[in-house]
Amino acid sequence: MKRQLKCVECGSTYPLEEKRLRCDCGGLLDVQLDMDGAPSAAELATTFETRLSSLLPQDLSGVWRYRELVLEVCPEDLVTFPEGRTNLYELDPVPPGLTALWAKHEGENPTGSFKDRGMTAAVSWARHQGARALICASTGNTSASLAAYGARAHLPVFVLIPDGKIAQGKLAQALAYGAHTLQIEGSFDDAMHAVEEMATTHNLTVVNSLNPFRLEGQKTIILDSFFQLGQMLPDWIVVPGGNLGNTSAFGKALIEMKALGLIDRVPRLAVIQAEGASPFARAAQRDFRHFESMKPETIATAIRIGNPVNYTKAVRAIRFTDGVVTSVTDAEILQAKHDLDRQAIGCEPASAATLAGLRRLMREQIVHAGESALLIITGNLLKDPDTTIALATGQTAALGVSGSAALDACVNEPRRVPSTPEAIARIIEETLA
Repeated sequence: MKRQLKCVECGSTYPLEEKRLRCDCGGLLDVQLDMDGAPSAAELATTFETRLSSLLPQDLSGVWRYRELVLEVCPEDLVTFPEGRTNLYELDPVPPGLTALWAKHEGENPTGSFKDRGMTAAVSWARHQGARALICASTGNTSASLAAYGARAHLPVFVLIPDGKIAQGKLAQALAYGAHTLQIEGSFDDAMHAVEEMATTHNLTVVNSLNPFRLEGQKTIILDSFFQLGQMLPDWIVVPGGNLGNTSAFGKALIEMKALGLIDRVPRLAVIQAEGASPFARAAQRDFRHFESMKPETIATAIRIGNPVNYTKAVRAIRFTDGVVTSVTDAEILQAKHDLDRQAIGCEPASAATLAGLRRLMREQIVHAGESALLIITGNLLKDPDTTIALATGQTAALGVSGSAALDACVNEPRRVPSTPEAIARIIEETLA
């Protein structure tokens, strides 16, 4: 299928091979598919299903399995682990009123987050174009993913992270995989500004979600869910909102799937932000007539972003899907995290914003009885072990979480016990009584 770059603001087009991050007008770019030359929906579905039994590296990937709708890259340029073969779980119990609730666990990717889906596309394309070096701004997951894929591609990696505002599990990955890690005095948004400026002046390839090729990989979360659910999608797809890359990618996936005839009904997107980092939710309250950035603060470090770069694309996604945007408190996020963890869907705090947001939308009767929903779990529990331990030991107040008293029921502290079998047995029997 033919592709070109197209500006989402003014509609200008550029050759796919042209190295640019933005349109001349300053607008964001999309990778635009030529729908006229596309195979039929039935042909695409057969091709994608057939590849499940293939052992080729590109078919083992839950991204490149869908390459007709992602990118055409020669096998020599592919950088794949493989990624994207993540599970979709039916949650039990289902909240009263819903017909079904699923969780798509993107924390099962090689570096523990959904970023691997986008990174395989961005880094493979960078390798194809002969990149000099790769760079990103990150709250953690992007740096971990880029460090891994850059190492596999044998390309130098530079990551800019906000000093003191990154979970240790994510920082450990970036350091272990050999990235040149620069902790800046400022926020993620400051880092993002610096990265975009340096990309042009120093010939560096930016792999944040500003990069349109990265979003092509992230689209496959929707495609994968569609086939795992027997070629259907639920009424609602619920996703955390930070830099809004997934929101943008999901909207683009649904636009393309509808145009190709893979779906005839478009599910609604629900984007959930933390109250302390909710510029998109605030803009949605004004019907997106005005956007104002904010200084972000939330326990959910993965979505601690006050000026999301993908705002325009995300608005398009919400409008196309008749979607909604809301925000939840840190205490609500941690309660939802506890509840997901207890179903062994271990997740980092940002992922749990999905369940917290769904609960709010149900209370507000925006999600109705008789509907179904899919939660996108974006990152693994071990991405932020400090918060998990604080929640289990009743220390969330020390992390600055307002309303921590409501989380007392989540406490599950380790107990110091004598080493004798009799003492241990007595405690076990008391617990089971």
